[in-house]
Amino acid sequence: MRIIHTSDWHLGKNLDGTKNNRLEEQEKFIDEFVNIVEHNKVDMIIISGDIYDNGNPSAKAERLFYDSLKRLSDNGKRPIIIIAGNHDNPERLVAASPLAYEQGIIMLGTPKAVVEKGRYGSCEVLDSGEGYLEIELRGEKAVIIAIAYPSEKRLNEIFIDEDDEHTRQSTYSDKIGKLFDELSLKYREDTINIAVSHIFVRGGAISDSERNIELGGSLAVDAEKLPKKAQYVALGHLHKPQKVKGTDNAYYSGSPIQYSKSEIGYAKCVFQVDLKQGEPAKIEKILLSNYKPIEVWKCENIDEAIEMCKENKDRHVWVYLEIKTEEYISQEYIKEMNELKKDIVEIIPVIQSKEEDVRIETLKEKSMKELFREFYFAQRGVEIDDELMDMFLAIVNDEDNHDF
Repeated sequence: MRIIHTSDWHLGKNLDGTKNNRLEEQEKFIDEFVNIVEHNKVDMIIISGDIYDNGNPSAKAERLFYDSLKRLSDNGKRPIIIIAGNHDNPERLVAASPLAYEQGIIMLGTPKAVVEKGRYGSCEVLDSGEGYLEIELRGEKAVIIAIAYPSEKRLNEIFIDEDDEHTRQSTYSDKIGKLFDELSLKYREDTINIAVSHIFVRGGAISDSERNIELGGSLAVDAEKLPKKAQYVALGHLHKPQKVKGTDNAYYSGSPIQYSKSEIGYAKCVFQVDLKQGEPAKIEKILLSNYKPIEVWKCENIDEAIEMCKENKDRHVWVYLEIKTEEYISQEYIKEMNELKKDIVEIIPVIQSKEEDVRIETLKEKSMKELFREFYFAQRGVEIDDELMDMFLAIVNDEDNHDF
């Protein structure tokens, strides 16, 4: 069985929290991905979470997602396994499941999700339960452990009836390990054995476009907790493609495009995995195109920056412009550079002083909703729910509409 592993599409995401839309690049990725899948005769696709960038995606992002699934599934001939990530709203993601099932598309929103047995396009679900399913596809059987993003709340719900007090008080990593161990009992020698999850494994290489407080804190999982009996562990959450340190079978496919300037230094990819019962996985990295590169231009002065904008005005790139200067850059110069080069993300004056260069970064444009979401997560360590967010925005909007 040949599978393709991808994740962290973040459909609808803007660049680095600014207003620069990425849908055009995401559409190009889908086109290339469809060509890869068809050319390489892929049997099944696994998408390991973060389909969207937030729980309330735009209509354009949803349309792109549904169109891509229709093309990739080839009218149900190619099954697609999808789990929710921390950026996804599980209920909204799986809302189209009744229609998707006919196309062989199986979506799991939470760790406790159960897929009904039956026919899904060209494959059949022979057995299933919370967090696992067994499918048969063209005479081959595969057992798939599928743990959608396990927030602390969702994970605790799994162990709420646990009699062992020690288990209830275990760390997040230990609970994930116990869950993997229990689900691994479903693996058999006569099946292809796969695991899919959206988690942060301790020691993984991160980028600026991930939520650092979560990645480095209590929601980290030790690599030794991953299912050792799985032939391949398809992970999502980190945007840099990488094999998990200390394992031979666990990989992050990474995001398909660069979502911050911290992701400039490596290529994007998907993983093609050939699997046979009882044999180690054969894993191939398939590189993706860079549809619109991110570049950092470091200029010695304003004149040099303006000249670079003139010379590169027709190049299809995103630009972070760092300019050495002895004073703040005037709005007149900023306007001139933005008119010359339309895709400047940020202009960063590097103020020269006698002792050292002092780097002053401009504030990126963020909505009140984004700022409060980040503040709430930093304070509480959990995502704000939609009801509380709506209450906050209602208060803000009400105050904005009053004259003082």
